[in-house]
Amino acid sequence: MKPQNLFVTLSASLLFFSVAPLFAADYVHDSADESTTVRKPKEASKKPNPKIEAKMQEAAKIKLTDINGASAEDLKKLPGITDAEAKKIIAGRPYGSKAHLVTRNIIAGEVYEGIKKLVIAKQPNKDAADNAALYAPKSAPK
Repeated sequence: MKPQNLFVTLSASLLFFSVAPLFAADYVHDSADESTTVRKPKEASKKPNPKIEAKMQEAAKIKLTDINGASAEDLKKLPGITDAEAKKIIAGRPYGSKAHLVTRNIIAGEVYEGIKKLVIAKQPNKDAADNAALYAPKSAPK
C-alpha cells in the first residue's frame, strides 16, 4: 500500500473514532452489569407549566352541550337561550357546525357569541359522505 493511502486511511479512522462518541452523547448507560449494555435516550426533565395545567383542568370541568342531541331543557340552560329558541334549534337539526345556528338564522349573533364556547355539534355518522347527505339543503316541495 502506498504511504499516502495509508496516511489517509489512518486519518479517516482516527477522525471517525474521535467523533463517534459525540453522536452517542444523548444516550445513557443504564445497566448495573458491565457485560450487558442497555442504552436509552436521556429523558427530558421538564416540569409542566402551571398556567397551562390550570387551563386544562378548567376546560375539563366544562360540560359541552351537543346541539344535535340535547333536549330542550338542556338547551334552555345555556345563557340567552329561551324556550322558543330551544324549539328552533331542535327543529333545525342536524347541524354540521355550531356556526350553523347563526348562518341558518336560528339564533342571533350576540346570543351565539355567548354560547359558542359551551356548545358542540357532534356528527351522527363516522362517514363524511353520510353526514353531507344529512346537511344538504332540502328541496322545496312542488
